[in-house]
Amino acid sequence: MKIITFIAPTFNLIYMKMPLVCLFAFMATGMFAQEHFSGINTSRRTGLLNASLNPAELVNLKNKYEVNVLNVSANISNNKISFGDLVSSNQNFENLLFKGNEAVNLRLDADIIGPGFGFKYEKWGFAITSSAKVRANMTNVDTDLGNALTNNNISPLLGVSIISSSQNQRASATTWGQIGLSAAREIYNDGTNKLSAGVTFNLLFPGSFANMSASNFQGSIRNVGTELYLTDAQANLNFAYSGSLGNDFTDGSNFTKFFAGGLNGFSTDIGVNYQWLDSRDDSGYMINAGLSVKNMGSMTFKDDNNVSNNYTLDITGNQALNLNQFENVKTIDDVEKILLQSGYATLQKTSRDFKVNLPALLAMYADVKVYSNWYLTGYLQQKLEDDEKNTQVAQQNIFTVTPRYSMKTFEAYLPLSHNEIAGFTAGIGVRIGGFFIGSGSILSAAITDTNQADAYIGYRIGFN
Repeated sequence: MKIITFIAPTFNLIYMKMPLVCLFAFMATGMFAQEHFSGINTSRRTGLLNASLNPAELVNLKNKYEVNVLNVSANISNNKISFGDLVSSNQNFENLLFKGNEAVNLRLDADIIGPGFGFKYEKWGFAITSSAKVRANMTNVDTDLGNALTNNNISPLLGVSIISSSQNQRASATTWGQIGLSAAREIYNDGTNKLSAGVTFNLLFPGSFANMSASNFQGSIRNVGTELYLTDAQANLNFAYSGSLGNDFTDGSNFTKFFAGGLNGFSTDIGVNYQWLDSRDDSGYMINAGLSVKNMGSMTFKDDNNVSNNYTLDITGNQALNLNQFENVKTIDDVEKILLQSGYATLQKTSRDFKVNLPALLAMYADVKVYSNWYLTGYLQQKLEDDEKNTQVAQQNIFTVTPRYSMKTFEAYLPLSHNEIAGFTAGIGVRIGGFFIGSGSILSAAITDTNQADAYIGYRIGFN
């Protein structure tokens, strides 16, 4: 089974739907990063993008009215393939991804923030926003198992690979649409200190979902001639799908069905914001700090082709499962049919409708005025859920420090991040009026070896 084809179509989606972003990203490297809109989402030019990070920022809008036109961010992070590997190696993508012994972790995200409108009224701020999301992940995938299923090869040592993993190995993808209704209010303001709070209620529209996982996997993969066989194996399996990804997970267009499932979920973002106001600048601050808890909620998939099946895999004695059968499989249903026909998989539980949990996280940040137009921002993102759960949209932990030069109509910044999966990245971004473009890792990709990159672009309009 070509596991990588479960992830790869999202590259096609990004290329087809966001060519400018992709061109900018691929100039850096073939892999992307994980933090969306790194650096610009904590800009001193407060807009709806800031409010997407913390709804309490709505009372800090720089203009009375704010219109979001379109913002796009495309990200991937992995722990295996670096920019140097892609440039210097003649190996294919799958060989690079499943090299070595460390389990594969890969996160691919695309965020499209569509039309939105926000405004301030006295001590209040309000907004309505729209967005579409794509998430595709590989979590804790054993390299020998990955090689066997994608490259039809294993470690040459004795022609046998022994796999023993207590973790849940997953390949998953989720798409959904989202409409946010936000409100914030200034709670306290004495001319020096300002405290605000805000909340966003998100209406969720499930699009497509697919998950293939194997937990507590024990077994041996043997090379017999040109065939690979799985023997002495036990595992708990889950195969779930809904919407277009149940039909074909190799077709990139199936990742664009954002609002197909109708309104079937809710989530909440809650935030607080503190400002130490600048006495020399009526609209400025010395410190702007915030804390928010985001994505608290879930969505229920109820498509006609919904299915979530749990199996136990048991191959004993002289029994063997030919893995070459999975090579050209394009649907999860085909995978299940092969396993059931083999007689080695036993269905334990089946469900029609199922809930998928959003990637809940804690976000903290502080933007400090250093001198004149120079600022320094710290940002911390901590996930609140376990990525190994079959119904969990994966996330990762991030810490970013961003020095910036910020004026009313121009801003330049340098985000320096440490990401849970790929480590250190350095990027750059600029804002001219309401237009911005940037990357959280283009500098590290150009200067050093890095396992990630990202790119984003957007435009918004503010007026009084």
